[in-house]
Formats: sequence, C-alpha cells, structure tokens
Amino acid sequence: MRPRRFVQPTRPEPQVRINDAIRAPNVRLIDEEGGQLGIKTSDEAREYAYSKNLDLVEVAAQADPPVCRVMDYGKYRYEQEQKAKLARKHQIQIQVKEIKLRPKIGTHDYETKKGHVERFLKQRAKVKVTIMFRGRERDHPERGRDLLMRLAEDVKELGTIETQPLLEGRNMTMVMAPTKTAGARDAKAEDEKRGEEAVQGDGSGQDPAPAHDEKSQPGAQVR
Repeated sequence: MRPRRFVQPTRPEPQVRINDAIRAPNVRLIDEEGGQLGIKTSDEAREYAYSKNLDLVEVAAQADPPVCRVMDYGKYRYEQEQKAKLARKHQIQIQVKEIKLRPKIGTHDYETKKGHVERFLKQRAKVKVTIMFRGRERDHPERGRDLLMRLAEDVKELGTIETQPLLEGRNMTMVMAPTKTAGARDAKAEDEKRGEEAVQGDGSGQDPAPAHDEKSQPGAQVR
C-alpha cells in the first residue's frame, strides 16, 4: 500500500496587500489625509505608516509604481464589512408567484383566487396571473382580458399592473407588482394588536380590574 502524500494547502493570494506583504520596491504614497507624498521606497513608506501607528495599504496594485495609502486597515475593513452587511440587509428579494384562472371562473373560485393575489402582494411578491383558454374559448380573448382588468381593479390598493395582458398561444398573462403601501396596513394592525396585548394586565398575571359604569349592571364587566 502506497503511503499517502501530504500536500500543503495553498492559501489564496490576498486581494489587498498591506505592510510587509507589499513587494514592489517603490510605491506612490498617499498619507492618511489623502495628500500626495510622491514616490517612496516601500521601506520608507512603511516607516512613515508605522510612525503614525497606521498601516500601509496597497490600493492600486496595477499602477506603475503601485499606489499605497496610509490608513487604519482594521477600521477600514470593519467599515467596508458594515457597508456590505447593510447593503445586503436592504436588498429586496422579489419573488414571482403565479395564479391561474379560467375565463368562465365561478364567483366563489374568483374570490378565492383574488384572496391569493392579495396575500402575495401583501408579502411584497409580484404576481403573474394566467388565463388558460381551452377549445373555443380562444375565439374570445377579450373575456380573458376583461377578467384580468377586473382583477387588477379589485386589488388596485395593493398592486399595480407591471405587464399588460398579453396573449401567448392558449394563455393570456398579466404581471402585477406590489404598491409601496402593500402590506403596510397589515403591519400597522399587527403593531396595534401587540400594543393592546402589552397594556393588558398589570404585570401580576391577573386580569385587569373591570371598569365601573353607573349604567352597567352589577357584576358586569365593561371591556
């Protein structure tokens, strides 16, 4: 059995070189305030950075000579990570949900489908509504268009038409996007509900004392 060879893992080359990792003999130096200090040897640039208790950071490796700046690299890296984290937090992931209808959909089924569309829009998702034509139904595409426009009118407080009804083969599709206020009303109602729950009780685990009203019957609780 052949012995296994140990292969030393190779570490990826750092994208940003700092301090002793800077190999260029000369660099164009920028001080901590952004001022140009001219071309210096790498040793001179490092000595200047260390005298300020800061780091020498290569910011333009492709330049000739490379451009290096004096800065607190740990603080700079932390600020960059926080900016990237904030950007990811505010990035909106748009989902596209699909609802399928028939041109001759019944009232009950229509209300059910409309409820799904409203729920998706409140969740800040786009909704692709598809009308499926069969047989001779394809001879009357206006019925599908009328149904889509009716749906758009019914949910206009939550969504707007992003893509107008388009007939493709046996299907007609329309895409709706949530409005800026979609879901805000439900969120407000939820906050109010939590606030009401928070003020109930006096912290003792018992129900609050009932309010007394001269017009109320004895023993009745007024809520």
